[in-house]
Amino acid sequence: MRREHRFGLWLALAWLALLVVLAIAAPWLGLPAPEDGDLLAVLAAPGTEHWLGTDSLGRSVLSRLIWGTRVSLTVALGSVTIGLLAGGALGLVAGFFGRWSDRLIMGVMTVMLCFPGIILAIALVSSLGPSVTNVTLAIGVIFIPAFARIARANTLTLRQREFVLAAQVLGAPTLRVLWREVLPNLMPALLSYAVVMLGVAVLAEAALGFLGLSVRPPAPSWGGMIATERPNLIEAPLAVFIPALWMFSASLAINYIGEAMRRLFDIKAQTL
Repeated sequence: MRREHRFGLWLALAWLALLVVLAIAAPWLGLPAPEDGDLLAVLAAPGTEHWLGTDSLGRSVLSRLIWGTRVSLTVALGSVTIGLLAGGALGLVAGFFGRWSDRLIMGVMTVMLCFPGIILAIALVSSLGPSVTNVTLAIGVIFIPAFARIARANTLTLRQREFVLAAQVLGAPTLRVLWREVLPNLMPALLSYAVVMLGVAVLAEAALGFLGLSVRPPAPSWGGMIATERPNLIEAPLAVFIPALWMFSASLAINYIGEAMRRLFDIKAQTL
């Protein structure tokens, strides 16, 4: 990895680590409650009292951003975990056993891919109701087909490798072959893709929040903050641009780390 790439990677890791620490430590940071407003400091500019200013109800933008980080990271980790576990398992079965299981599973995945992801997520959250759990489930469901296709494609290659064929010739049970031989070599591709999908999940949650389909107000979410302050874009542009920049930097850091992992695992895969 070149010097500038290493610097960018460390910068991305540091920013992401800071976000995680802030999200975990939010109740103990001494910040104003994200729902509490000061009507005497509406749309205040950043200053010593409010580091990132206030919104149209006098609520601290910094406090709402940090508490919104808890929502975004929870949704991102939960939805990617759902997609990884469910999609990875389905793709592993389809790729290893083939025949009718492959046709059935991938047929269902193709049907799911026919629906635009954000439309499917909107439909699911609208049916279930806006909450962190339902948003996580909805985004996780739209991630399943992508993980399934990646797992299937890699499993089709791995099942023809010498170590898998040798284990089968020696009489190893199918479950043991899948668990000990195929899955460990499948995980690098899935994990590198999972990191990239964390950034997608952050943006998907923000999009649902912008539409009012994430957490219920007055609980903060990045997309909800942007949507609420959009009418004040001319009068107080920082109330919109600061949450947007916060969200952009988080997504950029996650994608940078995911790209670095992809390059690392690609190099290791060539030596298998």
